[in-house]
Amino acid sequence: MQGMTKRELQITDEKQIREILDTAKVLHLGLCVDNEPYVVPMNYGYCFEGEKLVLYLHSAVRGKKLEILQANPRVFFTVDCDIRPFEGVKPCQYGMTYSSIMGRGMGQIVEDVEEKKRAMSILMKTQTEKDFVFNDRLVSIVSVIRIDVSEYTAKFRPLPEKMR
Repeated sequence: MQGMTKRELQITDEKQIREILDTAKVLHLGLCVDNEPYVVPMNYGYCFEGEKLVLYLHSAVRGKKLEILQANPRVFFTVDCDIRPFEGVKPCQYGMTYSSIMGRGMGQIVEDVEEKKRAMSILMKTQTEKDFVFNDRLVSIVSVIRIDVSEYTAKFRPLPEKMR
């Protein structure tokens, strides 16, 4: 991935990255098949396996995104939160504050029942901050997508000094 242009906005602290992942509730998943992009908003869960970020998404058992993912497992994603517009004196001084993460990786449909149960528990914990336990029947009626993130960047754009 090309380097971030506004390095002064980059976040590298894992605690701040986790805060963004805990606060944002919607991930925009970018897929591509036959040179056609397809982006869909989805709820997600996350965990770190060592230093590696892993994302989990759930879906119906069939559909367009699963077909695209099976044809091309390369994915791109974005999450964002804390979005607030601000005004300026001149039009080009208007803007938005935000925190965001974007990255890429490889997606796959999880077949292992135990991993699906774990993934759904992780997803619900991320979304609700509550612990849930899933049984075989519950995970049999959904598909779970696992994204092994190969690289990502996090960014925070604060309110400009003049506006504070």
